[in-house]
Amino acid sequence: MSQVAARLGKPHGIRGEVTVEVRTDDPDARFVPGAVFETDPDIGELTLERARWHRDRLLLTFAQISDRTRAEEVRNTLLLVDAADDEDEDDAWTVDELVGLEAHLEAGGLVGEVTDLTVGAVQDLLHVRTVDGREVLIPFVEEIVPEVDLETGRVLLTPPSGLIEDGEDA
Repeated sequence: MSQVAARLGKPHGIRGEVTVEVRTDDPDARFVPGAVFETDPDIGELTLERARWHRDRLLLTFAQISDRTRAEEVRNTLLLVDAADDEDEDDAWTVDELVGLEAHLEAGGLVGEVTDLTVGAVQDLLHVRTVDGREVLIPFVEEIVPEVDLETGRVLLTPPSGLIEDGEDA
C-alpha cells in the first residue's frame, strides 16, 4: 500500500526544480538523492537528484524533469512511497489520518477540528478550525499535543496560555 510523501508544486527556476507540499513527518530522511518515487497520476517513477530548503519551502530536482516546461506539466502530481517503509515509526501519522480529528483540551473542552498539517523544517503545525470558526496553528510537538488517538478520533492539547484564545476566554 502506498502513501503520499509530497505533492509537486510550482516550478522554481528554469532547470526543472519544483516546490513541494511535504506530507511526511521526516522530509530530510525521505527526500535524499537517489530516492525513487511512484507517482499519482502515473507519470512514471521519479528519481531524486537533489533536495534543498529555500526559506521554509522544500525544493526538489528529479532526473526526469529537466526544464521549467516539464515541471509545470507535472504540477500537482503526488509522490508516493510504500507505507511498509514507515511501519517502524509508531509516533508518525499521515495528513489523511489527522485531518478530521477532534481537538480537545486535556483539561476538558472541545477546541475544534484538525483541518491540515504543515510540515516544517524545524517543527510541524496542526491547523485547527475552532468551534467559533477561526483557524489556529498548533505546534505539533509532544509538549503541546501529548496524545493522538485515531481510534477515538481525537487529539489532546495542552497549549500554553494565549495560543488558542482570541483575546477572550476560549
